[in-house]
Amino acid sequence: MILSSLIALAMPAQAAPFPPPVRDPRNWPAPVMDTAAPAVPRLRPGAVLVLSKTNGFRDPEQIDTAKKVLTELVRKQGRDVFETENAAVMNPRDLAKFSTVVFNSTSGSIFDDRQRAAFKSWVERGGGVVLLHGAGGDPQYDWSWWPQVLIGAQFIGHTGRPRQFQQATIDVVDRTHPATRRLPAKWVRTEEWYSFDRIPSGNGTRILATVDETSYEPFPERVRMGTPHPVIWSRCIGQGRMIFSSLGHKAETYAEPLHQLLIGDAIRWAGRKGC
Repeated sequence: MILSSLIALAMPAQAAPFPPPVRDPRNWPAPVMDTAAPAVPRLRPGAVLVLSKTNGFRDPEQIDTAKKVLTELVRKQGRDVFETENAAVMNPRDLAKFSTVVFNSTSGSIFDDRQRAAFKSWVERGGGVVLLHGAGGDPQYDWSWWPQVLIGAQFIGHTGRPRQFQQATIDVVDRTHPATRRLPAKWVRTEEWYSFDRIPSGNGTRILATVDETSYEPFPERVRMGTPHPVIWSRCIGQGRMIFSSLGHKAETYAEPLHQLLIGDAIRWAGRKGC
């Protein structure tokens, strides 16, 4: 009895489990599924919808800054724009008013089954889609069509702390595409660098820009893709088209002239017919 007591005293106490991390509600708002569509005004043909709905991670400063820049870029093209965070706008009646939908770092599960069906049908019948940063950055999706068909790859991670944001060189490998033809062949900038489970292919995929992994440190190791490491690409979805740019985590990046040039030309390309 004495021996067993001494042994028990000598053994280290079992550590209490770490409590789960506390999520800042500003970055992780409570998910809300929208059912009542917003009031969409009368718009001229070629109008652009900017959707900023987040049911996953949210960077409020980035979302708000990008909203303003996207609205300005569309208006400079002489086109009407409607900005909303109400995902119930994804219905056949309202989608028919737009030639292009821009997803402003949307995240999480934001569409119900009817909204998914309406959006998928709209794209396949000729709609144009621009996906920016977080719109392709969820670690998993409960709608497989989104990563497998629309994007063509699954996000697996990004550069992490303490080296989350690093300067690197982007190689604009396709300067014949309307969205990237005005960009320099080499583009040096600081970003949170996304990685994916594969190089997108099929569906008329065009890899437009890659990041040179020798120009920064892919950390942690799992985010290393090797060569090529795509960061911007386009795809054909039925009669529609999609362009995805993984750039744009920080709010201030939306003031970069080259970034604005890319986004503006991507929106212009997405609004045209064909792929």
